[in-house]
Amino acid sequence: MDLEKHWKTIINTVQDGLMIVDPDGTIIAVNPAAETLTGYKSGELVGNTCRILNCTGCNIRKEKTEKWCGLFQKGEVRSKRCTIHSKNGRAIYVLKSASVIRNKTGETIGAVEILTDIGVSIRQEEKIASLRKNLNMENGYHDLIGRSSIMRELFELIENVAQSDAPVMILGESGTGKELTAMAIHEASPRRDGSFIKVNCAALNENLLESELFGHVKGAFTGAERTRIGRFEAAHGGSIFLDEIGDIPLSIQVKLLRVIEENVVERVGDHQPIPVDVRIISATNRDLESMIAEGRFREDLFFRINVFPLQCPSLTQRREDIPMLVQNFIQYGTQKSGKRILGVTPEAMEMLLEYPWPGNVRELRNAMDYALILCRNGLIEVAHLPPRITRGPGPADVKTTPTWPGKSERQKLIQALSESAGNRNEAARKLGVSRVTLWKRMKKYGVDLKEDY
Repeated sequence: MDLEKHWKTIINTVQDGLMIVDPDGTIIAVNPAAETLTGYKSGELVGNTCRILNCTGCNIRKEKTEKWCGLFQKGEVRSKRCTIHSKNGRAIYVLKSASVIRNKTGETIGAVEILTDIGVSIRQEEKIASLRKNLNMENGYHDLIGRSSIMRELFELIENVAQSDAPVMILGESGTGKELTAMAIHEASPRRDGSFIKVNCAALNENLLESELFGHVKGAFTGAERTRIGRFEAAHGGSIFLDEIGDIPLSIQVKLLRVIEENVVERVGDHQPIPVDVRIISATNRDLESMIAEGRFREDLFFRINVFPLQCPSLTQRREDIPMLVQNFIQYGTQKSGKRILGVTPEAMEMLLEYPWPGNVRELRNAMDYALILCRNGLIEVAHLPPRITRGPGPADVKTTPTWPGKSERQKLIQALSESAGNRNEAARKLGVSRVTLWKRMKKYGVDLKEDY
């Protein structure tokens, strides 16, 4: 059977995009897969220059010679990762292979290019890289950890909000795990197979932040030597996490509001709207309502990003989770160092439970890193903990223990908590006991802050 007669059927059956160009780069044929990939119809591509796809993998010279393109100069391209741009301007990740076509005399008469869509693979790689980052103990811990009632409530809220596309605002002190909460929302959502893109809004100046969020075209500003997609385009089909959103300048707040309202972005230096489908998660430890009153944050933007607020509890609100967190940090630390450290002594754990943890879980992780360096094997002792934890309260913090004659120990406990407005540190000082002792007595006598005072 003469297969040469059926080459068009063969090409049209191929699932990868296929494009044939002449020596000048004019497109002379495409297959249906190329139409699907680029969004252009065959009639829109054929007769047009291959530059219409704005491929980042092309090496084109300004002078018009026989070797005007890197493909015609080298004769072939093998499995090169690059991006092309679809009809609506969206960047598409492709793996490109190409080869020149020569006639019987060796004269170049054109070239054939094969474009394989690798967007799913790229997003999966980004997802794995993000997970690896969260597993790295130098940058954070692998997941939200805790069995306290306040954490179980947080987990339930995450599960509920993850099923919608409503914008989420994560609030909380520094070190409480806002990024991990954002990641948990993404992982529990239908967008879990898409990219999770993080942007630290406080780390970049106004010009760089705008380019980082929305991308830019070649020549948009000094140093813009090539077109670059922004984080919103990179997050298409997934989620974007805008950390420290309170630090975004007002000029960019206006553009961000348009993205949320119209689901389009415009690259710096360009006016072509590019559709994006992104779930927006933001976080801050600033008081945005005060910033609105001071004119430093747009009220309309606040209401758009604050559809569903989530509060990450401080470590002092979930002290019962400290032993679990400590053991988790020890486990990862020993895997990395090879030491045989089993846990902490009761005295050391009491110190950890008493400490106020102004830096929250991040400070606890750093404290355990410190202890793991000093402790060689066995159990972490008080001497291995950072001095700021072991030095205890100063003389000014010590108060005279009240007698409260005629009252039982439980009544004294409730009295101290009542006079301290529920502040456990203050109540412990009134009773002349440690915070961990106070906590144990509350457990022993079943004292509930909400019910007993």
